[in-house]
Order: sequence, then structure tokens, then C-alpha cells
Amino acid sequence: MTTKKITTALLSVSDKTGLEEFARFLVSQGVHLLSTGGTAKLLKDNAIPVQDVSDYTGFPEMMDGRVKTLHPKIHGGLLGLRGNAEHVAAMETHAIRGIDLAVINLYPFEETVARGAGTDECIENIDIGGPAMIRSAAKNHGDVTVVVDVADYARVKGEMEAHGGTTQALRTSLAAKAYGRTSAYDAAINQWFATRLEEVPAYASFAGSLQMTLRYGENPHQSAALYKTGDSRGTLAGATQVQGKELSYNNLADSDAALSLVREFERPAVAIIKHANPCGVAVAGSMLEAYRKAFSCDPQSAFGGIIALNRALDAETAEAICGQFAEVILAPSASEEALKIFSAKKNLRVLLLGDAPGEMLPFTVKAISGGLLVQERDRAVLEEGALKVVTKRAPTEEEMQDLRFAFTVAKHVKSNAIVMARGGQSVGIGAGQMSRVDSVRIASWKAREAGLGTEGAVLASDAFFPFDDNVHSANEAGITALIQPGGSVRDEEVIAAADRYDMAMVLTGMRHFNH
Repeated sequence: MTTKKITTALLSVSDKTGLEEFARFLVSQGVHLLSTGGTAKLLKDNAIPVQDVSDYTGFPEMMDGRVKTLHPKIHGGLLGLRGNAEHVAAMETHAIRGIDLAVINLYPFEETVARGAGTDECIENIDIGGPAMIRSAAKNHGDVTVVVDVADYARVKGEMEAHGGTTQALRTSLAAKAYGRTSAYDAAINQWFATRLEEVPAYASFAGSLQMTLRYGENPHQSAALYKTGDSRGTLAGATQVQGKELSYNNLADSDAALSLVREFERPAVAIIKHANPCGVAVAGSMLEAYRKAFSCDPQSAFGGIIALNRALDAETAEAICGQFAEVILAPSASEEALKIFSAKKNLRVLLLGDAPGEMLPFTVKAISGGLLVQERDRAVLEEGALKVVTKRAPTEEEMQDLRFAFTVAKHVKSNAIVMARGGQSVGIGAGQMSRVDSVRIASWKAREAGLGTEGAVLASDAFFPFDDNVHSANEAGITALIQPGGSVRDEEVIAAADRYDMAMVLTGMRHFNH
């Protein structure tokens, strides 16, 4: 075990949680403290002996603090190899003090962006000296201990008390964490620029901070974890779990699908998700009515599902939900009465997201062999003027409302996606089939199985109808109106078939594939 004694420490932090106590401990161990700006002031105000970096380097802070630690006496002290004669000689020649401990956390760039600060303020919160010092210290972790997380003060203190210094194992662990932090920090800056530029970046960074280690991934033989990116308020990653078993990878994946869908609607809405696909979605005048309508679409598939609501959860709705077996309940908030009702089901996971809207990253990332597929998130919505009625009969006002609802739901169904709806309620959903006409047949069959029927319902398709057989199947199910993107070479045949059955058809010009 290679233990390194700490004689000099550099402290430069934005988050000063626990710093005073840790600094006092270091001084009690005979450690000489170097510090900058607000950190040095805090230590001095609390009568903790500290040397200003500017006094040590003989170079004043300037340019509003932009230039203070970018100095050879700092980086030489961090990078100098203690066992290298040439390095040691250079340090002696230039009066460079070896820095054995670097305690550094960065300007709050992520937090600044999250609260909606302007461009100039965001740029001023891009730390330069901090990442440079962290990287220097982490590179030289054979000699230097680097701390970027206040939670690690206790680890360093424990080893100093036990061994008189830090072990190589701890220094290696902290160095790995340090590089992860600077990587995540740079990724946050990269993502901020990406959202502001209408161009595909030449280099893209995607990173986050560990939120929790999960029991396993999609299957028990796969390890998994949840990482948080940026501001997590109102998001799944930042939700508060108020009860229930530990969340699994599949719980979170399905919950994300449910949350994305239910937030599409202004009216009270409920979505029930099973294996990443909706098995019931509805909007209504109340949460209770929306839940009952969503559940009735496919009660069998809803068993063990994820239920998301876009309004506060009330006691009546909670009572109704307790009549089925669910894995996760998602809502912005819940009444005390609702939570008390759920408490009888100890294993049921209840997540509250708060009232913040929750900003998702503007792009999605999928790993493929040898690379990453990155795309803009599908945030497109139907614009009234973009809808084109192409049949002899135009949809009624009621049909148009259901068409818009069904097409919005289809956006969140795995392709080939078919959604049949009536009265603000999904009545049949066909998902993930290789043939679109099979999705139509499945949606119709599921509706009959649930006892809802499809007479007088409308149908949405996430992509164009390649053949008119979809229209024939829809007519057999009693569908009265259709909405689809259009764009097939057989559009005229498809429209003619709809006219033959006196169906209304609307083209959106917008496709919603979801793979």
C-alpha cells in the first residue's frame, strides 16, 4: 500500500458545504493551506490559517478572477512527479511547492443554465482554472489526492487518520471521479451550445452524474444505473419516490414513455404504459374519469403497468387505481389522502415530479455498434393550418378532436403504430408490427376484447398507408375517419377507398415513427 502524506493542500470551491470543518481538520494535521477568492475569505473569516494563491505565486488575480490559478507554481506543484529527480530539481529551482491535495469544485454552470440565466452570465460561469487544476491533479494521482465532491471529505479524513496519508487505491478512485466530473461539466457546456446552434456539432458530449445504481438492466444479467443530466426539476431523474420498492431499469424506461405521452395534453390525462407502449390513454374532465377511460382500453395489458397523470393525484383516483395491480404511479403531486390510500400497497412505487414542467434534453441518443445515433427529440405538434382534408366528406368537429388525440397518442406508440379512439379515449392500439395492416387488425381485435368496440371511432396511423387494405380493414371495424401523414405512391387509391366508404380522411404531412 503506497501512502502519500499530505503537507500542502489547495482549496478552491464554489460549493462550500463542509469546507470549514474539513479545513480545520487539515490544519490540525499540519497541512499548509493555499486558497483563492471566496474560499480564502471564508477560511480567514473563520480564523483558519490560509495563504492566498496570489501571495504564493506573486501574481495578482486579474480580469474579474478569470486569471488566478493558471500559473506554473500551481500546475507545477500539481504535476511534478515527486520521485523524478528532474521534476524535483525544477520545483526547487523555481520555488514550486508540491501540492499534495487539491480540493476543487467548479463554477455552477449547470445551475446557472437551469434557472434561465442570460448568455453572458452562463458564459461567465464556465470554469477554466478549476477543470485545469482537477485534470492536472488527477493525472498525477500517484502523488496527488484530488477531491471534487464534498461527500469525499470523509474518505480523505478517514485515511489520513488511519494511515497518516492517502492510499493509492483512494487516489485512483478519486482521480477517476474527477475526470468523470470534468467530462460531465464539459458535456453540459457542449449541450448548452448545441441547443443554441442550428447545426450538427462536429463533436458531441453526453454525460451525467450518477443518480442511483439499479438492481439490474432489462434483464438480471445486465448491470445498470441512472444518470442525471442538467436540471432535473420536474423530470423523471429528479422525481421524489415517496413509497414503494426500488425502481428498476424497465420501470424507469416505461415511466419515461408514460411521462412523455401524458405531458402532450392540456386537459386532465392519464396514460398507462406496458413494455414502452401505451395500452390505454384518455383525456377527460377529471383525473378519475380519465383513469377509468384509459384503463378500460386494455385492462388485461394494464396489469403491472406504469400509470402517469398530468394533474395532482386525488383520493378518488387513488382509490380507483388501487383496484388494479400497477408497478409505478407518476404524478406532479398527490393529496395526503391519496398517499395514505397508496400506503396500503407497500410495494407500489409512487413518484412525484413537482409542478415544474421538466425540460428534457433536446435530442435523443442511442448506442449502435461503433458509435452513437443522435437525433432531435420529436417535439412536433399538429398545426391547424397544416391539416389537409382529402376526401369528399370532411370530419365532423367531434371526429377532428378525436383524430388529433389519436395522432398524438400514435406518436408514442412503437411503429408501425395504429391508434383507434373515440370520445377522447383510446379504444384499440396496434403497436410494433412489421405490417401496418396487422397493426390495424390488432387494434380492432384489442378493442373487441375490451368490450369497447370500434363503431364510430377514428383511426390514426403514424406513417402513410402503403396500400388501401388498411382502409378496408378500418371500414370492417366501423371506423368513420382517418388521419395519416400521406406521401405514399398509392395515396390516390387510399383516398378513393375512403371515399367509397364515406370516411373522412385528413393528411398531416408529418410522420411519427418511434423505433
